[in-house]
Amino acid sequence: MSIYEKKYIIESHDVDMHRKLRLSQLFTFMQEAAIHHTEELGAGRDKTLDKGFLWVVTMQYADIRRLPEYDESITVRSWPGETMHVMFPRFYEIDDEKGETIVTGSALWMLMDMKDRKMIFPDEHGISIDARNTGHDPALPKPLRPLECEDEFSFHVPYSYTDINGHLSNTRYFDIAEDLLDESEIDRISHAAVEYSSEARYKDNIDIGVHKEKEQLYLRLLLKY
Repeated sequence: MSIYEKKYIIESHDVDMHRKLRLSQLFTFMQEAAIHHTEELGAGRDKTLDKGFLWVVTMQYADIRRLPEYDESITVRSWPGETMHVMFPRFYEIDDEKGETIVTGSALWMLMDMKDRKMIFPDEHGISIDARNTGHDPALPKPLRPLECEDEFSFHVPYSYTDINGHLSNTRYFDIAEDLLDESEIDRISHAAVEYSSEARYKDNIDIGVHKEKEQLYLRLLLKY
């Protein structure tokens, strides 16, 4: 079982005002690697999207040694882990042009029915992905510990933040988080983790709770009904 690999040159639309890769674009690179590799492994849109099934991320994590910069060449690698009932683990590595690993990450994916928005059981639909055992898989994401939030504000999901699944793109959560950090804090980001318990769709109103503690920013997003 091969490892998916793709080279990128960091372009102007990928970076922030300091010419460093945005967190949202970092996770987009990893997400796209997972999608393309899944298609190569025989679980592409003919078995999923064309039948009304959506790939969605439930948790993801990245360990960031440094963020690549504008015009830098990077290599993104991804491979699947052992399927856990309905969860499909994914692992990632990003190397710079010197071959040094600057980011490692992982995610848990699942399949959702497009109409009723409920989880499906892949075995019932003949969907499977064989694991690649590298012997050095990054740790899988873990559920986040809830924290008490001191500040709250409202957020309205705009059209430009939605994705192919019709909900707030999982990568856009990182844009929301970065907007709550000072410039100096963005430059020191070393870890990023997110857990998705439900989806937010176009025009939904969300209450965002914020907790800052030492070197940590914690956000809690809740739908307003």
